[in-house]
Amino acid sequence: MANPRRSTLVLGCGLALTAAWAVAASYFLVFHDEVLARFLARQALAQSAYETRLSDLQGKLDRAASDRTLTREAVEVRLSVLAERQEELSRRQAALAELTGEAPPSTGGGDPGVTGSLGEPEPLALRTTETAPKRERRSAREIGARLAALETRLDAAAQVQARSFDRVARSAARRAETLRGLVAGTGLDPARFERPMPGLGGPLVPISSDPFAQGLAQAQRSAGDEARLRRVAGALPLRRPILGEHAVSSGFGTRLDPFTRGLALHTGLDLKAETGEPARATAPGRVTAAEIAGGYGNMVELDHGYGVVTRYAHLARLGVAPGQWVRANDIVGYVGSTGRSTGSHLHYETRIDGEPVDPQRFLRAGAQLDAWQFNAR
Repeated sequence: MANPRRSTLVLGCGLALTAAWAVAASYFLVFHDEVLARFLARQALAQSAYETRLSDLQGKLDRAASDRTLTREAVEVRLSVLAERQEELSRRQAALAELTGEAPPSTGGGDPGVTGSLGEPEPLALRTTETAPKRERRSAREIGARLAALETRLDAAAQVQARSFDRVARSAARRAETLRGLVAGTGLDPARFERPMPGLGGPLVPISSDPFAQGLAQAQRSAGDEARLRRVAGALPLRRPILGEHAVSSGFGTRLDPFTRGLALHTGLDLKAETGEPARATAPGRVTAAEIAGGYGNMVELDHGYGVVTRYAHLARLGVAPGQWVRANDIVGYVGSTGRSTGSHLHYETRIDGEPVDPQRFLRAGAQLDAWQFNAR
């Protein structure tokens, strides 16, 4: 027969276990939703923190990419502006070379302050980790410094060009004024040669208010005046009709006539010379007469335009024919003593609008021009 005490102990243990299981089951059933809610809340917080961190990282990446894009665009804009400025400076340098008669500078490298050649700037491309190793990357600060250096070089070149145009304009204006004074010294009004040429016209286009454009226009105007006056001087009878120095046996103006011994007007200059010595054109012109002309004897007359005429008289022999075009220093005849003459010499005249004027005016202007051109070399 079983021990009643032992049975009681086993029964008590069973009842205790059953009670514990019932308590645990009841607790789980009562608090299950709260535990699950807390667990889900912790998971939601962790997910939110993770997503926030990812969002921050993505924002940083986006901002970095945007900054690189903006920096690249800014650099490209500055490079485009620099290229346009360089192109403009090259055009200006070509205009300056044309004014001074020098060959345009090459487009290679060089100091823009001296040669006006600006060269080609080294490409300044932004690099990323995907396109270049770290050692080849250039920081935005480095690129900005290089762009600033290029801008400084262009500014210096522009200043040099502005000074050069001003120097050219002032120099040309001085030379034009000198030539204008030489022309006036012959008795000719320089305005006589400033008449507008036929066949010119076109719409009126005012000069830009840009200081450089105004400086260029002034330089071109001064250079044009100088070139025109040089052509005028080249067309005037400023040279000597006989090569070398020859004594003047009779000057221009009132004198005792060698035949009548009374006062008379001598309309030219008598230059002593040997018979047969060449008489030369003192300026380019058209032969309007080559004939025996009374007291002149054998005489050649040249029309130089603008109302200016020269005559070469008492020639032993004529060297040209009417209608012929001669250049300066071409032989028009040979010295003699034909016509109303007491001996071998050249009677040389200059006339303006048909009136005789002193040839010495032109000869002095020619000597001054030669000295001025020699000193200007």
